[in-house]
Amino acid sequence: MRKHITPFLILIGILLNSAPLRAEINDFDPIKIACVGNSITFGSGVANREKNAFPQQLQAMLGMQYDVRNFGASGRTLLKKGDYPYWETETYNNALQFKPDIVYIKLGTNDSKLQNRIYLNEFEANYMELITNFKKQNGNVRIVMLSPLPSFLNDSASIWNPTIKNRIIPILQKIANKTDVELLDLYQLFIDKEELLPDKIHPSSLGATVIAKRLYENIMQPFNENFDLMDNLKVITIGSNFYGFQQVDFRYKGVDCKIVKPKRAAIGNPWVLRARFWGHQPQTDIALLERGFHIAYCDVSNLFGAPEAVKRWNKFYRLMTKKGLSNKVVLEGMSRGGLIVYNWAVENPEKVACIYADAPVLDGRSWPGGKGTGIGSPSDWVLFKEIYGLDTDKSIN
Repeated sequence: MRKHITPFLILIGILLNSAPLRAEINDFDPIKIACVGNSITFGSGVANREKNAFPQQLQAMLGMQYDVRNFGASGRTLLKKGDYPYWETETYNNALQFKPDIVYIKLGTNDSKLQNRIYLNEFEANYMELITNFKKQNGNVRIVMLSPLPSFLNDSASIWNPTIKNRIIPILQKIANKTDVELLDLYQLFIDKEELLPDKIHPSSLGATVIAKRLYENIMQPFNENFDLMDNLKVITIGSNFYGFQQVDFRYKGVDCKIVKPKRAAIGNPWVLRARFWGHQPQTDIALLERGFHIAYCDVSNLFGAPEAVKRWNKFYRLMTKKGLSNKVVLEGMSRGGLIVYNWAVENPEKVACIYADAPVLDGRSWPGGKGTGIGSPSDWVLFKEIYGLDTDKSIN
């Protein structure tokens, strides 16, 4: 008999110890997440879509504290006048009745078809109405728009990439700038991943994993909800739209400056100080804004990283950190912007989080001097020598 007592007691102990845990696990209301969209959300083309569509993968990643529902309907448009409007589906009504805490909206792909493009002037108003309807169901709902994925089809009458890129995504960015709604850029996430779209439109199960991971990151990343740099920055500003985010332009110490703020600041209030070519190839800036970074600019054009440029950035850095941004800044330098990025970093190594450089100029003799393999810029070379106090080319050989 004794041989059977110990296992029995162990089993009872396990059951007793697990009972409070189960009560604790079940004693909460899960956060409700609605994934609204078309066939990509539904999971068309995904093997075993009931488990591998991106909403289902997201549920598996998040666990039982979340209730993720798939409200995708194949072939549907955001446009009310589209050929198959999402508005007319039972799926849409079910999504509203779910009263979600978070809504991911991935509509717009089918709106790029030839028969639907004629109504794109109504796309913004229709989308704003959809957002309003979800807010009516839950005043505290967090709404996140997902941009369409790129289309690799060659049929201009079907789902057409130029329309997605040049018309639909800019409208989404306009909506994001006008509202508190977030926008996640899935287009750039897949632009170099054609192999994950077997039919050139729909992601495979691995492509669905990419989307689910991005949404998981968006949900789980902590943010500093109480920080607003614009409230702290007591300067006269002019507002504009930076790819869906609020940009302000102002002058500080007589110098033109810019700041773009994220929808929500990441913990620690990280930021990027960009040199030159503002807004050109913005993919990195957009990706960091989505993750809570501020993007800043202080004009040092035509100073070629000279001491005067370093002084300007010193003043601007003091302003930004005084107003609450991190004491360590990410430096971003493209082409000739490399001159100021690296010169400032040499003077302020303890203030640099990291450097992101894209084909940076590191030696004035190469550009604008043209002393290497490149042709340089004769007019800029004259200005470069003047700024650095150089009389002849020999003085810097």
